[in-house]
Amino acid sequence: MKINIISIITILLMTTTIQAQYQPLYKVIPNQIKVANEEKEEQFEGITIVSKVTEPAFQYFRVKEDNIKRPCVIIYPGGGYTILASGHEGIDIAKFFNSIGVNAMVVKYRIPNDKAQNDKSIAPLQDAQQAILLAKTNANNWGIDDKKIGILGFSAGGHLAASLSSHYADVKIDNPSKVSLRPDFQILIYPVITMKDFGHAGSKENLIGKDPTPEQIQYYSNELNVNEQTPPAFIVHAINDDAVPVQNAHVYDSALKANKVSSTLYLYEKGGHGFGMKNPTASEQWTTPLTAWLQKRKII
Repeated sequence: MKINIISIITILLMTTTIQAQYQPLYKVIPNQIKVANEEKEEQFEGITIVSKVTEPAFQYFRVKEDNIKRPCVIIYPGGGYTILASGHEGIDIAKFFNSIGVNAMVVKYRIPNDKAQNDKSIAPLQDAQQAILLAKTNANNWGIDDKKIGILGFSAGGHLAASLSSHYADVKIDNPSKVSLRPDFQILIYPVITMKDFGHAGSKENLIGKDPTPEQIQYYSNELNVNEQTPPAFIVHAINDDAVPVQNAHVYDSALKANKVSSTLYLYEKGGHGFGMKNPTASEQWTTPLTAWLQKRKII
């Protein structure tokens, strides 16, 4: 019996290790200028951050190795398009989704960089599109219900998720089978939405530069690109967010509803920005109403 228990524990540990390993997002990275890989992971005030990402990758967290097809959420950490908060806005939320029976994928997307990409503005969107393409094309092997693949983004990662929701049909990657890149739902946590004045200046400059064209501002202002096919949304924001104004959440929620797209806006009075799953000022964490929302929509 001891041998059996040890064997089981070993298998579980091996599974966890495999899930925790980063895997390349592409065989051949598109829109790439080859540079030295200077990527660095470090701790800053107790938060895990990754910087200088030029080689995109992902981690896949599967609920269980069995034959059941489960929903999957693809997670894009925030960081102003300059770093990725891959711990509390990545791995931690993946583990939460596993706890409610949802597979999860954390994406280490490229940081916009003129020296590493031919067009830095599309690099994160390419990686977001590639992640959902991988989830859909590997659904059978990865235990994913391909009708229940959603996306989640924090802050600038929320901008990326909303951009994918807006521009899934504007395919910027190799997709010879023409797989639909439309997410089935989107979850946006204190998201950057617009490239206009009330957006986030750092995210804007890092993504589209100091002197963006009107066309770039239009394309990446997600409230201006909503239509009736935009995926339903669950949006979280704190009213006192002084980094990314709550107006971002309001304009996107209004645009969705104006196009008859289901949108739920969950507001905290306090909490500021960057709290991840746990707003220390709140008695209820947003994961509770999110779980109810997923249940109501029959996703879980």
